[in-house]
Amino acid sequence: MGLGSARSVSLADARELASGARQALARGLDPIEARQEAKGSLSFEECAKGYIADNRAGWSNAKHADQWTNTLKQYVYPTIGHLPASEVATSHVTKILNSIWTEKTETASRVRSRIEAVLDWAKVKGYRHGENPARWRGHLDQILPKRSKVQRVEHHPALPFGELPAFVKRLRGMPGTAPRALEFTILTIARTNETLGATIPEIDIGAAVWSVPKERMKGRRDHRVPLPARAIEILEDVGIREGDNRKAPVFCGMRSEEPLNHDAMLVVLDRMNMGHVTVHGFRSTFRDWAGETTHFPNEVVEMALAHTIPNKSEAAYRRGDLFEKRRELMNAWAEYCGVDGEKERRD
Repeated sequence: MGLGSARSVSLADARELASGARQALARGLDPIEARQEAKGSLSFEECAKGYIADNRAGWSNAKHADQWTNTLKQYVYPTIGHLPASEVATSHVTKILNSIWTEKTETASRVRSRIEAVLDWAKVKGYRHGENPARWRGHLDQILPKRSKVQRVEHHPALPFGELPAFVKRLRGMPGTAPRALEFTILTIARTNETLGATIPEIDIGAAVWSVPKERMKGRRDHRVPLPARAIEILEDVGIREGDNRKAPVFCGMRSEEPLNHDAMLVVLDRMNMGHVTVHGFRSTFRDWAGETTHFPNEVVEMALAHTIPNKSEAAYRRGDLFEKRRELMNAWAEYCGVDGEKERRD
């Protein structure tokens, strides 16, 4: 039982507090529980809001906080939102999860993880004690079936790579910023948030490099993207020139200082009657193309996709980012997507 920081609690006070705790034990009381009751306990919903506020700055995009709030509102708050965090028990957690574990396994797994995080936060803050009832290993894994046994794997719908050149040709014929953003995303195999969050200072036109800071990367590592000639043409089409230092988005929406709407590229797909594929799915298209039609090493392809290396030992020894090899790969990809900008000008 902690008695407080040595900076704020004197030795004499600590001895007095310890003596009081021993007296409580002698009377059959748990001094930690007694202190908990004296302090009071926030409700689970209040603790969740506190957790989100404390962690928001570390999340890669603003939508993450919205996703946290929305899933908790939909699945968790109706059952335990009003309960003091100290009273949340395993029975409450299983009641929440049982209704969605087999039908929405991925969502259920995220809900469980978020409940666990909130309750851990509450424990650190002193609003509850004891084991975390949302813990998986050695606890809920004894009650609920493994995800691998019940989860139906759902991939982002992707366009077969054989259909990509014709698709890109259609895309290039569409006016507007959103089609340019989608083509740029395909050429750089970026994630939607990376493209929409791109700012002009990240682009080096002369060096043909896009430097994405780790704060906007899923893997939380800085990522350099080699830009093929067609990607440079797209940047010039949207008004970016070498030496431009404006602190503005690369792909602007209706207002020049704001990025495109998050769904803008999906709207383009709908307009092309291609609503059955997703923007993220083009990363799978690239992966299939690279694996089936090229001889580029797998590590070069994975690094181009900015995938995190699962093997910690391998990650520790891989110092470089294979940039020049990735430039060859991205140029080959751009050429496959359609006649690249440099060739088009020569023709």
